[in-house]
Amino acid sequence: MAFGAAAPVVAQEPAGAYLAGRAATYDSDFAAAANYYTRALVRDPQNAVLMESVIFAQMALGELRRAQPVAQRMWDDGINSQIANMAMVGNFAQAQDYQALLDRDLDLQGIGPLVDGLVAAWAHLGKGDESQAMAEFDRVAEDEGLRLFAMYHRALALASMGDFEASEAMFAADDGRLAKITRRAVLARVQVLSQLGRNEQAKEFLTSAFGTQLDPALSVIFDRLTNNETLPFTQAATVTDGIAEVFYTVASALSGEAANDYVLVYARIASVLSPDHIDSVLLSADLLENLGRYDLSEATYKQVKPGHPDYHAAEMGRAEALRRAAKPDAAIEVLEQLTREFPDQANVYSALGDLLRQQEDYAKAVTAYDTALSILDREKASNWFILYARGISYERLQKWDLAEADFRAALELNPDRPEVLNYLGYSLVEKQIKLDEALDMIERAVAARPDSGYIRDSLGWVLYRLGRYDEASMHMEQAVELMPVDPVVNDHLGDVFWAVGRYLEAEFQWKRALSFVDPEDIDSEADPDRIRRKLEIGLDEVLAEEGAEPLKMANDG
Repeated sequence: MAFGAAAPVVAQEPAGAYLAGRAATYDSDFAAAANYYTRALVRDPQNAVLMESVIFAQMALGELRRAQPVAQRMWDDGINSQIANMAMVGNFAQAQDYQALLDRDLDLQGIGPLVDGLVAAWAHLGKGDESQAMAEFDRVAEDEGLRLFAMYHRALALASMGDFEASEAMFAADDGRLAKITRRAVLARVQVLSQLGRNEQAKEFLTSAFGTQLDPALSVIFDRLTNNETLPFTQAATVTDGIAEVFYTVASALSGEAANDYVLVYARIASVLSPDHIDSVLLSADLLENLGRYDLSEATYKQVKPGHPDYHAAEMGRAEALRRAAKPDAAIEVLEQLTREFPDQANVYSALGDLLRQQEDYAKAVTAYDTALSILDREKASNWFILYARGISYERLQKWDLAEADFRAALELNPDRPEVLNYLGYSLVEKQIKLDEALDMIERAVAARPDSGYIRDSLGWVLYRLGRYDEASMHMEQAVELMPVDPVVNDHLGDVFWAVGRYLEAEFQWKRALSFVDPEDIDSEADPDRIRRKLEIGLDEVLAEEGAEPLKMANDG
């Protein structure tokens, strides 16, 4: 079955429990799904669909041992099921039953060529047959598409055997290509180099891969190397760790390509087999967050305890899960605590600033961005976003000179960012200053993102401000097509229609705009009272009441 997809209803299934389980699966509520499917399975114990559903739900929860009895039943019945095979392999690996891993009938009990091949190689190593293990890694590497994965695991296996020279030779080949494929590969080579007494080379490789501004986990490693400590080899210290790395390798490769719940099963197996495999814990938490299971995501992030090198990364993830769970105050509390624990980490202050800005606490957001920028190299191109975000906060605080300076500084670092060009250009339009420059900026933004309704609206609006009403109407109509229920865009289109004499259509758009206004959005540019006034007396009279310039075509005398 396709994991996460609805299974066909089987006539003899207890309908209530089955349907409840299916609904829970749609919601990625794995605990409820496991409960309901188990109840249904008690009534219909030979139903393969229910058995797979129970196994999948338990595996998604990280309950490898609870999945095993049902998976064993499927094996006993000769039912070919990938999810059952994954559960059995995970349990064999946890029990260090390497012979059972090797005795599997891969036609019925296999997972896939990569996993089966790498697991077999590690199992041979577990049985003490090093030559057969290396031969199996080499066999998997014969498939060009699997070669890098196989060679990475071969290098890990050599290091786990204590043959650090051979492992480093593999990592160093082809200008270090193998050691650059993932963050974990980089760290594996760093540990191998340290074991060989080559800490300076390890430091150089670490900074060449990640730069000089290291995150807390990498900073700990760098400091230990600087203090001339010999780093232990932990990336795959045991055979069980190696098999855990197999599942994590596949999870990482599939992440973003396959369904989140399917990838989650691989990540969960890795973290169960190797509880210290924090990368699999972080990946599991991220996948749960993507599935909308913020409670499970937060609980998974909290598995990383204070004092662990990756605690900073886990807490950053937990804050994001809380934000997405509509718990901004809790997320802010997590980030504020992180600023006290990691006062030199700019990304914490930047994330805090973003969250405060989203909560419309612009003054505090500016303070957070100030601190982030004080830590960072202001001239680095990647820092454009913090300047842009602080500029938005200043603009909302009606500190235009400071806002404009930040927007222009962001463009100096990254001249073609369409969101910055659009925001600055639109702001100039609203202030009715530097309109020719604003038009140039917005046209560049449209060229970069022609399908953005917001940017297309900006182009129509600047043309309207310049009195080029016919051109404005074309772009504004396109903006409404892209964003049909946005009150500001519909209001703008009404104004443009009025300017070209399409009065009935203008009134229709203003009425549409009114219907889309959110009364709780106090920050919206769509002013319902002004829209109603336009419907009562027309745009010309409203402009006269406001003391604004009357509508005037650009080619008028």
